[in-house]
Amino acid sequence: MTEAWPAVAWILMLISVSERMKAAQSRDFTMKDIIHLHPSTTPHPGGFKCFTCQDAADNYECNRWAPDVYCPKDTRYCYTLHTMDSRGDSASVTKRCATLEHCRSTGCVNITHNGFQVCTSCCEGNICNVLVPRNDSGAVFSAAPLGSSAECGWAWM
Repeated sequence: MTEAWPAVAWILMLISVSERMKAAQSRDFTMKDIIHLHPSTTPHPGGFKCFTCQDAADNYECNRWAPDVYCPKDTRYCYTLHTMDSRGDSASVTKRCATLEHCRSTGCVNITHNGFQVCTSCCEGNICNVLVPRNDSGAVFSAAPLGSSAECGWAWM
């Protein structure tokens, strides 16, 4: 029986290390991460950036791989389209720079034939579209970056 203890101890140590590695790999973005991924030197006065992706799997994948480029001069807002399945899990995320015309219709719509919900939002400010709208209270047109509270309808993933 004493010969089995080193093997058991080894397995327990591997499980402990594995759990710590999972905890260290958070899918949340901090402001430090955003600044590191999106340093600021504007190419034109009033230049800004938006997280930009097309049909990413979720918000983390969109923000993580968004190209670090400035929005064109003719845009002023950041647009987000978030599609969720019937359980509320992300099906796709699209983010881009937008004009006022693209931001006139925000809110959530239920798509009856597949049970999906699509929420769109727009915001004004440098990389203000870090979060995704999950319901009507987050799916708004905001002239200022919105808070990160999940109670407000926003979520990191």
